[in-house]
Amino acid sequence: MVLAIKVTRLRGMYDITPDEVWIWQRLEQIITDLLSQYGYQEIRFPILEKTQLFHSAIGEVTDVVEKEMFTFETRKGESISMRPEGTASTVRAVLQNGMIFNDPQKLWYMGPMFRYEKPQKGRNRQFSQIGVEVFGYQGPDVDAELLLLTQRMWQALGLQKVRLEINSLGTQACRQAYRDVLIQFFEAHVEVLDDDAKSRLYTNPLRILDSKNPAIQAIVKKAPQINDYLSEQAQAHFNGLCEMLSACGVDYQINRNLVRGLDYYSHNVFEWVTEDLGAQGTICAGGRYDQLVEMQGGKPTPATGFAIGVDRLVELVKDLDLWQRSPDVDVYLIRDKAVSVQLGLQFAEQLRSTVAGLRMLTHMGQGSFKSQFKKADKSGARFAIILGENEIQHGVVGIKSLFDRSLEQTTMSVDDVTNFLKQQVS
Repeated sequence: MVLAIKVTRLRGMYDITPDEVWIWQRLEQIITDLLSQYGYQEIRFPILEKTQLFHSAIGEVTDVVEKEMFTFETRKGESISMRPEGTASTVRAVLQNGMIFNDPQKLWYMGPMFRYEKPQKGRNRQFSQIGVEVFGYQGPDVDAELLLLTQRMWQALGLQKVRLEINSLGTQACRQAYRDVLIQFFEAHVEVLDDDAKSRLYTNPLRILDSKNPAIQAIVKKAPQINDYLSEQAQAHFNGLCEMLSACGVDYQINRNLVRGLDYYSHNVFEWVTEDLGAQGTICAGGRYDQLVEMQGGKPTPATGFAIGVDRLVELVKDLDLWQRSPDVDVYLIRDKAVSVQLGLQFAEQLRSTVAGLRMLTHMGQGSFKSQFKKADKSGARFAIILGENEIQHGVVGIKSLFDRSLEQTTMSVDDVTNFLKQQVS
């Protein structure tokens, strides 16, 4: 007797079954095709990295590093972490592979990230991102291109109610000056701060600005704004971005409390937000990180980028019922019981060789015509091709539309059915 042990998936992880995976595939294809049109190239990097990479790049006092990373030790005692985001790994990869010594780079990546947080709709412990990272471009023109690119993505995906919010964090010097002023301001209102805000007061006070606590939000409205502490150079950079967006017809809102949660950001930051996902409304976010390459041991290199939450886009597509699923199968091959399995396989391979891109299911084993047609209907195939002993002897096959029941089953020569399928698949 076999002792059965039922094992379920980990909390915050998920399975993507065939009835939903088509949405992921279509969404990823639309986005990656668009990135190729803009001249971006794919880069791939490991899921596991040394923990110190994220501590030094993201910041010791960020939520990601303090609370959310999956971190463990190897057998030799080395601390490693599952990647919680993609920017730090991309910077490590381009430095280690000598990619930005002389040439600018426009890169994209796609894959799972991991953060240990409370699972909810649009937020899992494993989540998928498509990210873009650009190295070697100083001016705001590349920031504008990223926002034009993302706007084109929403149009291609069929999303309409998406809002762009932008802000400037200035240089590191601007940010430090603003940080000192914020500490003084919140010290005067410390009685209103919750435990989370108090823990950030002297380590990362900018994060208090995007608190979801209503009492703190009321105080934040009275807080000093970072635009009063931007240098002329930082303000000019931000103004340049705004002018380009306006000239290109991109609607945006300036949100002075938009600070992003990671320490490496500087200058322009942005978020694309939708009201159709509830609390988890940000579907794309990013900004500049001009000091990060140098912080990781490289030469000073301007950089900018963004990450898209693929899980949240999938939820939007499903909730808004934006797409209709196309058939996964073009042809289901049915055999008369007098036709051997071998002959059916040979015929199927012949069709696959002559009709490029044909998606075909071949009936396996035995079964009556009735049962085979039931399976053909269930498969979602557009057409059934029927191999009968008599037809095979005369070099013809039967073909029947499984979508349009008004069309009668007909007989075609093998050459004619091949040409017909070429037209249907093209």
